[in-house]
Parts: sequence; C-alpha cells; structure tokens
Amino acid sequence: MMGRSCFRNFIATKDLFLPPMKQKEKLRTIVNRIVTDNELHAKWLNCLSMMENTGARKISKYEHPVYTNIIVLKHAAEEARHAYYLKKQINKLSKDACPDYSYPFLLAPVESYHYLRQLDVLACRYLKNKLDLEGRALMHGAYLLVTYAIEVRADMLYGIYQEVLTLIHSKVNVKSIIAEEEGHLEEMQRMLEVFHPDWRQMAEDMCATESALFENWINAIERVLKN
Repeated sequence: MMGRSCFRNFIATKDLFLPPMKQKEKLRTIVNRIVTDNELHAKWLNCLSMMENTGARKISKYEHPVYTNIIVLKHAAEEARHAYYLKKQINKLSKDACPDYSYPFLLAPVESYHYLRQLDVLACRYLKNKLDLEGRALMHGAYLLVTYAIEVRADMLYGIYQEVLTLIHSKVNVKSIIAEEEGHLEEMQRMLEVFHPDWRQMAEDMCATESALFENWINAIERVLKN
C-alpha cells in the first residue's frame, strides 16, 4: 500500500495515465484472461461484490437519520443487492469458492479494498479546497461526486464484462446491474445540478481522479495475472 505522500504524487500525475479508450482495451484484455479460469473469475466477482458492498455501507453511513430521501434509500438498497447478486454468481463457477472478502479470495486485495476509500478521501479534500465545505455539506457533496464518478466507471466496466460473458456463453451475467447503474448515473446528474452550478467541471475533475485510481487497480490485477 502506498504512503500518503506517495499517493499525493500519484494523483498529481493522473494526466499521465492511459486515455479512456486505452483503458477499455486494457480492461477487455484482463477480463478475457480472467474468465478462462474459474478460480480467477470467482475472485474477480468477489472483488466486484466487495466494492459494491463497500459502496452500500458508505451510503448507509452517509444517510441522515431523519432527512434521507427515497433516492438515497434506493441507491443504498441497490448497491447492497449488487453485492449479493455478484456473490451468488460465484456459485455458478464453484460452490465452495470465496466464502468472504478476506485477502486470499480477492484479486489485488490491497488496491481493491482501498480504491473506493481513497476516492472518497480525495473527494472530500477536493470539495474542502474548492468550496470550503465541511460537516454535512461536505459529506453530501462527496457522496454526489464519488457516486457520479463510480457510476461512469460502472457503465464502462460492467458493459465490457458483460460483452465478454456473452461471447463465451457464460452462465454468469451482470445485465441487471448494468440497467440499475444507468439509472443511478441519471439520478446523480440531477442531484449534482441542484448541488452546484459548476457541477460539470467538478464531476470531470472527480472522474479524472477516479481514472488514476482505476488504472492503479487494473495494473495491480494485471500483475497478479502475470505471476
């Protein structure tokens, strides 16, 4: 795991990372390799399940005990369902694989665990510096920006993953997740429009930060596949 100063330098150089099209090509190559091996495929599904579960728990932590609207409740429920659904898909590969989210049952476990957590920290830092937000307002802004960036990524990742699954006629599928993630993205955009008039630039900045973290994650997975 990289230290704080190293991570700051890593994020500061995010413009050096692969453009979106190259990231897609790299992800497709990685997924094509993963689905040929049931053990790797199970760990990949477990990683995705763990990340969805992390998102669900973060949303639940963000929820206000009184002033929580139906969109936030829906989002938390669907993220938890995605975690459960992905976990159930593992049974189609092996009934005894990946009983929990401990390191031996994940691909690139350190990067997988810290991906969303680091994005959340960086979103808070960004909003604190840009808008001088704090407290509940900071939490709300971070929730919107992080969720937006993650939904943009989910659209790309699950789309490529499903294309590969379809090509190999796999019993595993993520079609229901894709449909719900598209709805989340539309909801986040509407909420961001209310949040701040300069939301587009802020969303673009957060997507650039997420892109650096995502590439760090897939590079770590690529190293696992080469070992």
